[in-house]
Amino acid sequence: MTTTTGPPSRAELQSQRQDEILRLVREQGRIEVTTLAERFDVTTETIRRDLSGMQKRKLLRRVHGAAVPWQAVRYEPSISARHSQQVEEKRRIVTAALDELPPEGTIMMDAGSTTSMFAGYFPPDLKLRVVTNSLLIAPMLAEHDTLRVIVLGGAVRPQTASMVDHDTVETVRRMSVDVLFMGTDGLTPERGFTTPFTDEAAVKQAMIASARRVIALVDSTKFGNDHFVRFAGLTDIDTLITDTGASDADVAALEAGGLHVVRV
Repeated sequence: MTTTTGPPSRAELQSQRQDEILRLVREQGRIEVTTLAERFDVTTETIRRDLSGMQKRKLLRRVHGAAVPWQAVRYEPSISARHSQQVEEKRRIVTAALDELPPEGTIMMDAGSTTSMFAGYFPPDLKLRVVTNSLLIAPMLAEHDTLRVIVLGGAVRPQTASMVDHDTVETVRRMSVDVLFMGTDGLTPERGFTTPFTDEAAVKQAMIASARRVIALVDSTKFGNDHFVRFAGLTDIDTLITDTGASDADVAALEAGGLHVVRV
C-alpha cells in the first residue's frame, strides 16, 4: 500500500518560513522586510505578521523596516532623541575634537549625534574636503563656502539618517582620507567598539581602513555596552575623546589595551 502526502499546509509553510527567518536574522544580525518578502515570494504584509508573532515569542525584535536578534539589541532611540542626551558632555568632546582637525586635506565623518554636533562647531574658514554618510552633517557643512562636501550614497537608515549598505562600503573602500571622526554604540575593553547592526559595522570598518588616523568621539554612557557586531579593536583607533563621566578604572582598562584616551 502506497502512502501519498499532499502539499504542506499553510501552517507548515509558515513554520518553515519562520524557522528560516530566525536563522537569517541570527546569521546576518539585521535583515530587511523587503528582502525577506522577495526571498520567500510572499507579501511584505505576510512577513510583518511573521515578525510580529516571532517578536511576541521573543525570538527577534522588529525595528523600522527590518528584524534583528532578540538578544542583540536594546531599544535604539531616534537620532533626534539622541541629540538631546548628554548635551554638555558632547559639547566638551566636540570642542576638544576641533584640535584634531587637519589644516588641509580630507576628513571623513560617520553618522551620529556627537559627530553631527561636531559639524556644527566647525570654524567658518576651515578649508577641507569632508566625506560623510550622514544626511544631517552634509547640509550643515554645505553652508561653509570653504568646504567641499562629498555625500556617500546608499540606502538610508532612518534611525541614524545615514547611508549604510553595500554601495556605501564599496565607495568608501576606494577612498583614502587623512582623519576619520566616528562614534560607537558600545565600548568595552574586552571586545572594543561594537554596534547592533551588521550593515553599520561594515561601513564603519571600511571607514577605519580608509583613514590614516581615527578619532572616536564617545560619551561615557557608551562604556560597558557590548553589542552584537564588533567593528574595531582598541588598537584600531588612534584616540578616544570622552567625558569625565568615564571612571579611572574604565580609562585604565582601555589604555592597557592600547587605546589613547582623552577625558574632557
